[in-house]
Amino acid sequence: MILIADSGSSKTDWRVIHKDGQISQFRGIGFNPYYLSVEEMTQQLKQEFLLNIAEEIEEIYYYGAGCAAPEKKVEVQQSLRAIFSKAKIQIDHDLLAAAKATCGHHPGIACILGTGSNSCDYDGKNIISSRPAAGYILGDEGSGSYFGKQLLSNFLYHKLPAHVEADFIATYKLDKDQIVNHVYREPNANVYIASFMPFIAKHKDEPFFSEMVYAGFKKFMEVHVCCYENFQNTEVHFVGSLSKIFEAELDKAARELNVTVTSIIQKPITGLVNYHLNYILNRQTVKSC
Repeated sequence: MILIADSGSSKTDWRVIHKDGQISQFRGIGFNPYYLSVEEMTQQLKQEFLLNIAEEIEEIYYYGAGCAAPEKKVEVQQSLRAIFSKAKIQIDHDLLAAAKATCGHHPGIACILGTGSNSCDYDGKNIISSRPAAGYILGDEGSGSYFGKQLLSNFLYHKLPAHVEADFIATYKLDKDQIVNHVYREPNANVYIASFMPFIAKHKDEPFFSEMVYAGFKKFMEVHVCCYENFQNTEVHFVGSLSKIFEAELDKAARELNVTVTSIIQKPITGLVNYHLNYILNRQTVKSC
């Protein structure tokens, strides 16, 4: 059995390719090795679905947020090894997952708009260039944490429209001390901040939020798309629920910068599974020749 994972900081999509070709699926907790220790990641992997199949898994292809640096790949591998002791494990960045899922074997620019954000220039096989991921404090333009920070700061400064502020209070029942405690003292602050995106989506037609999202997406493209040579003549792909929910704002920002948005998908896992199925079939063909 083969296990494929696409993991962001908030959630992980798991797919199991069984020996008879059947595919089962599960959505679980996500994690980022920059924010959690090996022990904390291992604990989060102890989900019933994974524990039930641990002994049967022969290969794992794991694509995760924060897995660009070699030392972070090692940390995630150690966590997976604690659960899947018999499996061959391959760790890659979630950017490569986005590229494989959207571009396949063709060149393009792949972008992630999730809890965090990032992009890469892909040649059809490998990532040839990418912007450094600065994280939710210094970067993550156009992401859930980026917009969540703006929502929370505008709430604390009483800059939200009055009816929106009233709805925020009624929905979350939070005060300043609770918000500050979560952001500065609790783990996974980026996930907490991004968790307010459903509220922004609920009020997406409010000019206050539509302009905020449009400006954030434009900033993302200026930093993470326009940096690549010949970007105006390259297909650009987006993955993540934000890009789908706020497609109108994304298209508006792209048009202003002459960026060609070729595809928008919420979850790359389906394209990623198809990519690996083709790889597995090709590998089996080679072995039989």
